[in-house]
Formats: sequence, structure tokens, C-alpha cells
Amino acid sequence: MSLIQEIELLQAEASGEILSARSLADLDLVRGKFLGKKGQLTAILQSLKVLPPEEKRTVGQKANEFRAELEGQLLKIREEIEDRELQSKLSSHSIDALQPRQLETGRLHPISRVQYEVEDIFTSMGFSIMDGPEVETDENNFGALNFSDDHPARDMQDTVWTEDGNLLRTHTSSIQVRAMRILKPPFRIIAPGRCFRYEETDASHDNTFYQAEGMLVDRDVSVAHLIHVMKTFLSAFFEKEVRVRLRPGYFPFVEPGFELDINCLTCAGKGCPVCKHSGWLELLPCGLVHPNVLKKSGIDTKIFSGFAFGMGLSRLVMMRYGIEDIRHFMSGNLRFLNQF
Repeated sequence: MSLIQEIELLQAEASGEILSARSLADLDLVRGKFLGKKGQLTAILQSLKVLPPEEKRTVGQKANEFRAELEGQLLKIREEIEDRELQSKLSSHSIDALQPRQLETGRLHPISRVQYEVEDIFTSMGFSIMDGPEVETDENNFGALNFSDDHPARDMQDTVWTEDGNLLRTHTSSIQVRAMRILKPPFRIIAPGRCFRYEETDASHDNTFYQAEGMLVDRDVSVAHLIHVMKTFLSAFFEKEVRVRLRPGYFPFVEPGFELDINCLTCAGKGCPVCKHSGWLELLPCGLVHPNVLKKSGIDTKIFSGFAFGMGLSRLVMMRYGIEDIRHFMSGNLRFLNQF
């Protein structure tokens, strides 16, 4: 059998297999059988080099014609199969382009929920919401707040310092410093935001946490004003009447300074494991703004005074929802977050 006859037989065989192909995989098998590296037509083309010149020309022309014809048939049948598969998918998957898609909506993080609620309560009392950078200067974070140069809070154990001498703010009091420089008394502000401390984490401490600090500066401000604002806020937040008490506490930026406790909401002050049977829960530091803090920001202390307070938003969330470990907030655990 001559090579010309062999090519003609391959043409007939290839045409039959192409017409019987029912999928793209079948077509790939046909291509590999005839045109692959070890395909039958490829073998004929490789044998041309041993043929006499005249026969090589005739057989080569016939083989190339077959190759072009085969390529065309494969392309045509491939398009038909792809179209058929597409029509089959479209008929079995009905899509109404006008039908609204049911998308799962996102949720607010529990800290964001509580932060917005705290902001709403304070703005209803005339407070303005202020914000500031998370990377601060030493002066704004410590110096302007009456911290001494050798105060322990400046140590690496408490503060994350940057190479250029700045730091990640350890409290949102730095926002109060910025506010005092741009606002003219009287004013009242609330400063929520993220803070950072260089410390080991446990169930009640994390290196990243959220605070909301507040300040009121006006004429003749007293501790009575501080207590009234705190009781009004706490009663609105916990949606019940809240009793408070003040204990002396030292903070460089207030004088006098206090620790504010609330009557235990779990046992109504009767004593339980939550409040260690004392009937009280330690909640937030507060006090009258130290005159040095006001003077550093150019506020005349002969005319104006004020009070300041700071509360952990993370702590409020834990109290609101009964969360036992502060590290859940930054974990990114969707099983935890989906509860809210």
C-alpha cells in the first residue's frame, strides 16, 4: 500500500470518528490520534525525509491537504459541540435577570454597635464627636497631659514607639489635647477610637482595644456636673437607673481624680461572684481636668475649668453581651461575630 492510499484511508477514518464525537473530550482523542506527536499523520510526515524528491513532493502535498482538512473539521465540530453544551446549560438553568438576588447582608462589629450607641447618647447631651490620628507625638500623648518625663507609661513595656520617635496612641486623650487647641471654651467633646498598648494578652487585656474619652470645659465646672453626666449616660446605656460612687484615684491629667464604680447590675448591689460580693463594679477613671493640662493648651484657668472621663468600649461590649474574653474582638472568628 502506497503512502497516498494510506493517507486516503486515514482521511476516511478521521472523518468517521469526528462525526461520531459527542463531546470535546472525544474530539481531543481524535486530534491526538492523527495530529499528536505520535499521531498517524505525524508519522507519515516524519517519513517524508527518506522518500525520493518527486514522491516526497506528491505525498507531502497530500498529507498537508489532509492536515488542513482535518483541522477544519475538528474546529467546525468543536463549535457545534460547544454551542450544544451551552444551550443545554441554559435550558437547565433558568435565570430571571429581573429577579432580585438574595444576598447575605453584612453586620456591624459589636464594638461598632456600642460605639455608635455611646456617640448617640453623648450627642443627645450636646457633646461633639472628635477624631484624631492613631500615630501620635509624645507631646500629644503624654507631655500635654501632665505626664512627667520619667512616667512609667512612657516605657516600652506600655507604649509602642516608632523609629522616628512617635508612638501608637495609648489612649484617646490625645484627641482631647488636639480639641483644646482648636476649640474655644465652652465645649464638650467625646473621643472614641482605637488604642494600643505593649503588653501581654489575656482574657481581659489586649494590645489593641477601643476607648471613648470625654471632656467638658466651661465656667464653674464641679464634680457634681461630672456625676450627673456619668449617671445620665450609664442609665441610658444600660436602660435602667444606675447608682454610682467615686473612689480617689491618681491620674496625671485630672485633679482630683476618681475611679467611678457602678452598682452591680447582675445582683443589684446585693453581692455576687461578678462583683466579688462587694455590690460594686469598677468602670471608668474620671476627674476634674488638671489646671496644667488646660494651661498647656492656652485655656485661662481663672475663667474655665472642666472634667474628663475615659471608658473602655471593649469593656462595655463585654458587659452588654456577657463576653468573657476580650481577644474574641480582634480574632476575626466569624462564628463569634455572626452572633451579633
